[in-house]
Amino acid sequence: MTSSSRQDAPPGTAVPSGAAVSEFPEADPAEPLTAEQLAAEWDEERPPHAGPLANVAAGVVTAALGFAGVALSLSMGIGTPERPEAGMWPLIISLVMAALSVSLLLFGRKTLDAEAFSSSSWQVAAGVGTLIGFVLVIGLTGFEIPTLLLTFFWLRFLGKETWRMSTLLSVIVTGAFYLIFVVALSVPIPHLF
Repeated sequence: MTSSSRQDAPPGTAVPSGAAVSEFPEADPAEPLTAEQLAAEWDEERPPHAGPLANVAAGVVTAALGFAGVALSLSMGIGTPERPEAGMWPLIISLVMAALSVSLLLFGRKTLDAEAFSSSSWQVAAGVGTLIGFVLVIGLTGFEIPTLLLTFFWLRFLGKETWRMSTLLSVIVTGAFYLIFVVALSVPIPHLF
């Protein structure tokens, strides 16, 4: 073995005579991963695919919600583009939701992007549930307190932020919404101050 081979060996390692030392040392753990290595790591950690039946079920449920939203929007009155009424924006959003759901039903059976339901799906359910609660109480209490509580819950318990960061950002977000929608734009939403 040459002296250069012995120099490649880590200090304190006995190199038997005639043994070859690898010219390529192991990758440094502090070294960043390549795009291919990162993609492979994400694929290993990803939940299993949902499959075509789950895609169809998701399309049916969201299409039903979209069509129900269209019916409710029309019952509220949509007005005209120059003078929109309460149902205008919900109608537009419901139509988009229904159209995307129908396209999922038609073309989504072969896609593998959807994930199977897992324990992390409960976080989505908690987010939707708290958002529904927010909508139900905003007319009774004004938007400030529900916005503060919703933002805090999402940051602290769903986003796993620290108590300090969750509290600080909740106050900042609520204050920003107040300044934008109440003070600057004079949007007629229920508010305390």
